Amino acid sequence: MLSQQEISDRLEITDLMARYAHAVDSRQWDLLDDLFTADAYIDYTATGGAAGDLAAAKKFLAEVLPNFLAYQHFVGNAMITVDGDTATARSMCHNPMVMSDGQGGQRVLLNGLWYVDELARIDDRWRLRRRHQEMSYQLLVP
Repeated sequence: MLSQQEISDRLEITDLMARYAHAVDSRQWDLLDDLFTADAYIDYTATGGAAGDLAAAKKFLAEVLPNFLAYQHFVGNAMITVDGDTATARSMCHNPMVMSDGQGGQRVLLNGLWYVDELARIDDRWRLRRRHQEMSYQLLVP
């Protein structure tokens, strides 16, 4: 049976993942400052992106995502393990991205991946300390 604290921790971590998706999908990069630790390491290389600290991740997102007409991050099926003030999580992400086909039409890039996270509770709030992607599939739909 889960304790009330474990239930609370899991809900807070799940909310953190939703807030990450919202920040990225709404292009509000500064919202990420409240979601990551000061020493966070973020690795987007599985999908062809950058790896580094939060400043590098925000720069990468701000430069690359405007090239897409639309996108969404749906994050779920999180497997969360809490150990005191640290936790690990592995969650699925379905990320369709709409782009121009260069001829007035559109194409959709479907990304399926897992986020593998290390988290820390700092000042009574869960934050991501390390995030990396594991690729599952990528499909370009005409």
